[in-house]
Amino acid sequence: MAFNDAVAGLKQMSQTTARHRNGDRAALALLVLAALVLISAAAFTFSITMGASNASVIDVVASMVRGSADSALSNRDRIVIFDIRLPRAILGFLIGGGLAVSGAVMQGLFRNPLADPGLIGISAGSSLGAVAMIVLGGGVLAPVVHIFGIFSLPIAAFIGGLVTTLLLYKVATRHGQTSIATLLLAGIALGSLALAATGILIYMADDRQLRDLTFWSMGSLAGSTWSKVMGAGPIIILSLLPLPFMARGLNALTLGEASAFHMGVAVQRLKNIAIISVAAAVGASVAVSGGIGFVGIVVPHILRMIIGPDHRFLLPASALLGGLLLIVADVVARTIVSPAELPIGILTAGVGGPFFLWMLLRQRSRLSL
Repeated sequence: MAFNDAVAGLKQMSQTTARHRNGDRAALALLVLAALVLISAAAFTFSITMGASNASVIDVVASMVRGSADSALSNRDRIVIFDIRLPRAILGFLIGGGLAVSGAVMQGLFRNPLADPGLIGISAGSSLGAVAMIVLGGGVLAPVVHIFGIFSLPIAAFIGGLVTTLLLYKVATRHGQTSIATLLLAGIALGSLALAATGILIYMADDRQLRDLTFWSMGSLAGSTWSKVMGAGPIIILSLLPLPFMARGLNALTLGEASAFHMGVAVQRLKNIAIISVAAAVGASVAVSGGIGFVGIVVPHILRMIIGPDHRFLLPASALLGGLLLIVADVVARTIVSPAELPIGILTAGVGGPFFLWMLLRQRSRLSL
């Protein structure tokens, strides 16, 4: 009886605290979500019309609504917009949203605003798979290239991330329970091993392969095609579908795993779904775009400062702002040094690096470290 009263009191205290902390921000969060939807739609349209084309925004929108049979666009403009820019914009929005939501989920899971999917080695594992395909694709892995063709690189990167995740599970799970601390430390160790193996492969690469590796490691959406959209898009979307239903559990985890368990949250199942979903989203993203960093750290932190830490609003807002950020970064990347193209990973690192340093200093001051 006393235990049930304690649990009921804990639930009431949590709900009261959440209402006090987020009540005033709920309306603001909804307003921010609506604004992000509108701005994202505008940025998406701007992205597919920006560049060396005579097509206007009105012509593009009219062509998308009416179809190609009744369009004011020339054949050249239709090819540029619908075969090059449109898949690039779609893929950029999906990747940005996937990385941002993955970052928000990992930060909620670790209860640390500095957490990022890269910390548990998923990105490093995916990179190892891609580098192995680039370097060994003409030798040991030639049969794989022959079978899968242009899909060889994305498949290799995804498998690398998946294998890393399975190894993490094996190391961090004991008696059906996954330790977050062990998972984090194991992720750092496996990430280091993946980077070491990647270094060996790079040492074996020839000049042409080194050039490909350098460009891929910087991150880019330049090679976006409808094939890549169809290959990576469903994986990213499916991996993000269960995450909004985890908002209540992630909110409860802010009080600690024991408190969340007594509030009725299936903590272990929450961990399992979160980690597998993040692994799939990040693996698919890295497979088609290369290394694009700091999106998973910067976007959730900005939103927490504006709309608060409630994951009911934080997760969808992260998806929208992450997609918007990557679309804008891609437009800048392909216009700032036109007619050449700047790798998008350089832009995200240039902005995200100083922001991450500021976050770190802010955390140190708060924790008196």
